[in-house]
Amino acid sequence: MDMNLIAPCGIDCVNCEMFEANGNTEAWGRAAARRGGKPEDFACKGCRKGNGCVFFSECETLACVKSKGVDFCSDCASFPCVRVMPLAEGASFYPHNMKMYNLAVIKSRGPEAFLSEAKGIRKLYYKGKFCIGAGPRLDDQTPEA
Repeated sequence: MDMNLIAPCGIDCVNCEMFEANGNTEAWGRAAARRGGKPEDFACKGCRKGNGCVFFSECETLACVKSKGVDFCSDCASFPCVRVMPLAEGASFYPHNMKMYNLAVIKSRGPEAFLSEAKGIRKLYYKGKFCIGAGPRLDDQTPEA
């Protein structure tokens, strides 16, 4: 399994439009136009490969994971902590709030199982509708009995 497909904080790099392996030159171009630079500068290699986030230079969560010598935040004795706490600000755009769910799957079933299930995760997060007591549902889904 390629650990670079999942960030230590639980972000699903495998689904990210900025992840280099996904080859989304259009997304890299949009980022370059907004922030200045060349599109290839925004092709993220993943924080495990050492380049960190393409939008900021230091990640406190990554530094914490490295200092504790764990693969994922969910491997830490202090999990969960405020670094992965869901936030309302930016929730409609940034995948930060998915971290807790992703880390819970990784902790309970392992990173391989998470990757096998991860393909539709952002669709549920960004396009799903909340059903009290049932969690997110897409329009074509019905809650299971």
